[in-house]
Amino acid sequence: MIGYANDEVVTGGVAGWATDLMERLGAPGAGLAIALENLFPPLPSEVILPLAGFTASQGQMGLLAAIVWTTLGSVVGALALYGIGALIGRDRVRALVARLPLVKLSDLDRTEEWFARHGTKAVFLGRMVPIFRSLVSVPAGVERMPVPTFVVLTTLGSLIWNLLFVLAGYALGENWHIVEGYVSTYSKGVLAVAALAVLAFVAVRLTGGRRRVSERSGVSERSGRM
Repeated sequence: MIGYANDEVVTGGVAGWATDLMERLGAPGAGLAIALENLFPPLPSEVILPLAGFTASQGQMGLLAAIVWTTLGSVVGALALYGIGALIGRDRVRALVARLPLVKLSDLDRTEEWFARHGTKAVFLGRMVPIFRSLVSVPAGVERMPVPTFVVLTTLGSLIWNLLFVLAGYALGENWHIVEGYVSTYSKGVLAVAALAVLAFVAVRLTGGRRRVSERSGVSERSGRM
């Protein structure tokens, strides 16, 4: 049994669930929790990883084992999402985009061109951005990024992210849960920026559509007077 001084922090929710996995399976349990976190982004790695570090500090698993297994879990989860993207395929994505309001196939073409140029950086750096760290694997699968390249980039990006939080939990000990507060602020900032980008896109597209309608109406009126 893992001895936690702040039992109220880990008796329920994600922390309680992750604690149970680590008690039953040790470091592989931490890896399993992180694999599932990749598949279900609402599961917060900022809880699971520091908790794994704290568990290692209590001698319930090795620190190196915690880092290795959580990184392996990250790669396995990312490969599952890559596979989903590959199964969906480019043709289905284009068919879906063609039915979406305000979105044009030319937008998708530009996105694909961007990913072709910057996909390696997106996969690597995306592993260190909350929410997007999981989702970035899907377009990599859709665009059929070479699997060895994807695995290397995902492993390196995940290793940096996991190392940071596992070591933080190891160093903070009983105060491991402090990490969640800082990352929560970071996550909210990322989501706010993403939301603003979406709103800006919609505003520009709606404004452009109205301008085109107005221009066509003006042309029709001038033609009618001639």
